[in-house]
Amino acid sequence: MCGIVAYIGKNEAYPIVIKGLKRLEYRGYDSSGVAINQNGALQVYKRVGKVSNLEDFAANQDRSGHAAIGHTRWATHGEPSDVNSHPHTSMDGKIALIHNGIIENYDVLKQELVKNGYVFKSATDTEVVVHLVDYIQKKENVWFGEALRLALNHVVGAYAIVAMSSDYPNRLVAARKSSPLVVGIGSDGAYYCASDATPIVEYTKKVVYLNDEEVAVIDLEKGLKLYDIADQQKTPFFQELELELEALEKGGYEHFMLKEIHEQPRSIHDCFRGRLNSEEAWVALGGIREYEQKMISANRLIIVACGTSWHAGLVGEYLIEDLARINVEVEYASEFRYRNPILNENDVVIAISQSGETADTLAALELAKSKGATILGICNVVGSSIARITDAGSYTHAGPEIGVASTKAFTAQVTVLTLMALSLAHKKGTISESKFRQLLAELEAIPEKVKRVLQTDAYIEKIAAIYKDSPNALYLGRGSSFPVALEGALKLKEISYIHAEGYPAAEMKHGPIALIDENMPIIVIATQGNSYEKVVSNIQEVKARKGKVIAIVTEGDEQVRNMADHVIEIPEVDEFLVPLLATIPLQLLSYHIAVMRGCNVDQPRNLAKSVTVE
Repeated sequence: MCGIVAYIGKNEAYPIVIKGLKRLEYRGYDSSGVAINQNGALQVYKRVGKVSNLEDFAANQDRSGHAAIGHTRWATHGEPSDVNSHPHTSMDGKIALIHNGIIENYDVLKQELVKNGYVFKSATDTEVVVHLVDYIQKKENVWFGEALRLALNHVVGAYAIVAMSSDYPNRLVAARKSSPLVVGIGSDGAYYCASDATPIVEYTKKVVYLNDEEVAVIDLEKGLKLYDIADQQKTPFFQELELELEALEKGGYEHFMLKEIHEQPRSIHDCFRGRLNSEEAWVALGGIREYEQKMISANRLIIVACGTSWHAGLVGEYLIEDLARINVEVEYASEFRYRNPILNENDVVIAISQSGETADTLAALELAKSKGATILGICNVVGSSIARITDAGSYTHAGPEIGVASTKAFTAQVTVLTLMALSLAHKKGTISESKFRQLLAELEAIPEKVKRVLQTDAYIEKIAAIYKDSPNALYLGRGSSFPVALEGALKLKEISYIHAEGYPAAEMKHGPIALIDENMPIIVIATQGNSYEKVVSNIQEVKARKGKVIAIVTEGDEQVRNMADHVIEIPEVDEFLVPLLATIPLQLLSYHIAVMRGCNVDQPRNLAKSVTVE
């Protein structure tokens, strides 16, 4: 979750690191800090709160130096505070270290270090690592990079680490396990380290993604060398970044979230571009083509994901089971491996993750792989851990998503799952040719229809003004609109801090109906489809309890309009594709309510974008 950025080269390091930390604040913004190597002495500045607090604190300090490491924190061990902020230093101040992840055996290591005279200042697990490196360096009489490698053999947990020493002003050492870390190589001989590519794309497109238990030694004179923690030298694999700098800017929008909501016509189109042709009646997901027969003949497809990606997986379950008639199960990745699931080589496990780094999802994949199951991935970030561990997969091509609350990543994931369902159904023969062609044509038309939905923004803002102070909200849907209701409720919770729950519409009367009164907004997805009349009945049940109904309806609907307090129309579309349209008004509603409540839309409290700890 935390953000890591480091630089070593000919230029002043501090401005580069600070700019990088600002780009990484979506990964954590509880506190931040930098350590600068000033030719024989480390200068450390750190402050609780956002990076701007750190900037203000360091404004009149000596920030000169050509090597620096920086960190923006999402707290796990120890509350947000100046002292718990990274970097952490050795007792003599010669080694500074930043860390993303969790050291599971930190307490055992800490007790041993205390016995050997080490004094701890913070409540973090990270401070254990820097003291352990110092202890090994002195005991074994080795340089600090070798001491870090040896220390990692004693560490249990997840980590992305960058360390520096005042004794080695021309070196940085980095390491990773189950937490992403990328090394960038500049054309001027400079080197960059970061937890993802966003802070370094401005300076280089040439990168190396570290693999698990790899240690990178960066030396301005000798270059980059890779080792595993057993000290076997590895060959770096260089890649070209596809990320463009413009995608990391707000582009005139007030918030990244609003920008990303409005990017969905393009992101959905980019997701299916080159993967379908309605005129020639074909759909092809090249990344998984050779595994499609395996999916068709599998005992079951198991989708594992967390949060918004789990909701996308639920939509995929409805689509694949209905269209392709293949058994699908959707699991919370965080629970999957702990309930000792029954898996074998006839199962196919599909992981969904925007970042491709979600720790719980990665752990679920590793379990599935150990049981012989085929593992596939759907993610947004090229070179991510899930992309590398899986047998095959599909990128969503949504572009970088900076807002912590996921928007365009959700619709992109649903688009990939729709393509997957259509491809499997066509190959299996469970869909008629006419229906197949119809759905392809309708999917191609979705981006234009999303543009039309976005034109309701001003009207949705007026609805938001009415309900911005509601303490609770209920979201209802049936069929594939039920996961959309869950996603709508999650968005409201995430960014406005209003308690909201999503339910299958029919389940409302099995408990939640007790909450309904004249102050309770009920958001209902009531588009045309097989369950339309049932949903209309559910709306009547709400109105009988004086609930306030906000209904998402198909254009031209009069029946629900005459019952609901507010209706938001979406273009007519096959019910298989309703999730791609119905989710847009729910995103806008949450956004406007959050803004009106004075919430930090892009960086909601207690949340971070890339959840790399379990």
